[in-house]
Amino acid sequence: MKHLTIEWIRKACNGTVVQQGTDSIITVISTDSRSLQKGALFIPLIGENFDGHKFIFQAKEKGAVCVLVQKDTKVDLTDVKDVFLVEVEDTLQALKEISRHYRQLFDIPFVGVTGSVGKTTTKDLISSALSSRFSVLKNIGNLNNQIGLPLTLFNLEDKHEIAILEMGMSSFGEIQSLVDIVRPNVAVITNIGMSHIENLGSRQNILKAKMEIATYLNNHDFLLLNGDDEYLKTLKEHESPYKKIFFGLSKENDIYPDKVEDLGEKGFTFDITIMGKSETFTINYPGLHNVYNALVAIWIGIHNQMTPSEIQKGLDAYIPTKMRMEIINLEDIKVINDAYNASPDSMKAALTVLENVEGKRKIAILGNILEMGEFAEEGHRLVGSFAAQSDIDVLITVGNLARWIGDEVASNGDKIDMVYSVEDNLGAIEILKELIKDKDVVLVKGSRGMKMEEIINFLQERS
Repeated sequence: MKHLTIEWIRKACNGTVVQQGTDSIITVISTDSRSLQKGALFIPLIGENFDGHKFIFQAKEKGAVCVLVQKDTKVDLTDVKDVFLVEVEDTLQALKEISRHYRQLFDIPFVGVTGSVGKTTTKDLISSALSSRFSVLKNIGNLNNQIGLPLTLFNLEDKHEIAILEMGMSSFGEIQSLVDIVRPNVAVITNIGMSHIENLGSRQNILKAKMEIATYLNNHDFLLLNGDDEYLKTLKEHESPYKKIFFGLSKENDIYPDKVEDLGEKGFTFDITIMGKSETFTINYPGLHNVYNALVAIWIGIHNQMTPSEIQKGLDAYIPTKMRMEIINLEDIKVINDAYNASPDSMKAALTVLENVEGKRKIAILGNILEMGEFAEEGHRLVGSFAAQSDIDVLITVGNLARWIGDEVASNGDKIDMVYSVEDNLGAIEILKELIKDKDVVLVKGSRGMKMEEIINFLQERS
């Protein structure tokens, strides 16, 4: 990051210097005293079960030159000498304000990405496509929240030419808080699903929350929307100060593939007409949803004057994040590791990938979809109805909520040969010990809280 002065920090967060230090130059900003580096500004955050102020002395010992202190916090600072202490009303809000001011030091394009499903993959694909020509900053992993995104921006350096930033939310106002910091020139909404419906109450409210990403877009800016999504396509007739670009498989969209060839687990090839000329693109990873993600990356690449060959080079370099539609070839079986998280829509997409991966038997291990509230039964039954029509041979549901998936499959006929319901990952592992056969393909998917990577670890260790 750029080096900053204590005075710059004070002004950015509207703080008050209550103790003088010895070094007035800040070279890094951190909220974690454990990984703190010399020359750091330490920002102690307060949560339900923790208070970072307890670690101010450790931060000082590790080389912090300045510490923010939340007003009226009961903390003994007697032994914290020779570091600047800056008092602020709220340390989290101060983090956001410092990040907002830091972003303004960079006159480069910023792209914001949100959506119920696929925002991390879309962000990574855009970044990969653009990286063949530009120096790109992006969130590491899914550091996309009120803490992770501000900290990501501190990684901006003079070398960066564009920033691609994923924005997550669980309630109203959270994305608006992030775009207030970033002020993107291009924004993307991948789809409107059921993620966080427990907090927001309806998919219509989820749409409203996601649309906060467009708050500051003006007539020079663009909002990219999935035109095949039943909620987002309703925005086609809405007037806006910014330009709307719709992407999808339907020819009613602004950018769409003329034809798509499914290569199974090897991915897809598809043609797009650009400036009156047909261009062929290939993605080397399965899942039709990834064609949608690639369309966004291609449009943003073209928008930034990249050639189709430059974009393809970037798409070729894309490596899926672990536990996100990661295909693992073991000695006798294939495993589709999509255990990072789950929603009804992403489960259905994963089942489609399972169908298309070459193998003798298709085994789906599906865990609870969490954070669904009163919509939990509806969401799981939607997955069960879809699974009942899928070309899979074995279904194992894991957890009390996932039982609804199995119940729905049972009520929709007997297309799936074997259906099991277990309480936990250990139960699924016990079934797999007897069930697995040569050339099986096994999909493992569930919400993060289910820790279904435990099943992946078993499958890898047995081979």
